[in-house]
Amino acid sequence: MEWMIMPLKRYADFSGRSRRKEYWMFLLFNILIGIGFTILSVIVGGTAAAVGGESAALAAGGSMGIIAILQFIVNLALLIPSLAVGVRRLHDTNRSGWWLFAPVIGYVVLIAGLIGAGLFTLGPGATPNFGSMFAVIAIGGLLALVLAILILVFMCLEGTRGPNRFGPDPKDPGGDLQSVFS
Repeated sequence: MEWMIMPLKRYADFSGRSRRKEYWMFLLFNILIGIGFTILSVIVGGTAAAVGGESAALAAGGSMGIIAILQFIVNLALLIPSLAVGVRRLHDTNRSGWWLFAPVIGYVVLIAGLIGAGLFTLGPGATPNFGSMFAVIAIGGLLALVLAILILVFMCLEGTRGPNRFGPDPKDPGGDLQSVFS
């Protein structure tokens, strides 16, 4: 449980390094919170369906709206520590934290290509080129997917042993093990 909440203690700390265990346990924490909100929504919606009637459906809709707002607030609160632990995890593999935003490049290509293909052209008689749009969507989406998989691989890799340019090794914060055993 300690590893799940450690990123909350380092809320907006984008410096230093984080172990794989800290990153993946915090991701598991986020998933469990999402599952909890989903179960709560299903219970509220299922209760309304079991009770039946228009007033029960309205009450359930309002309750589910409140649950959705709470989930949005919790997700917003967890955004900064999620980004921070991701950046620190990349630092542990001796990579810049900017790699975390690499998949955005695919979406930029997608939007720029759609603009270039004429999707957003205004005016009478303007027709977008659907063949070009399909190609741009495919290239941009594929680029975003490949870069997201690359980030996933980076998150799975073992961190660099010993200190690196981002700080000391989180597995061995006391120093170099080689000097202890030599």
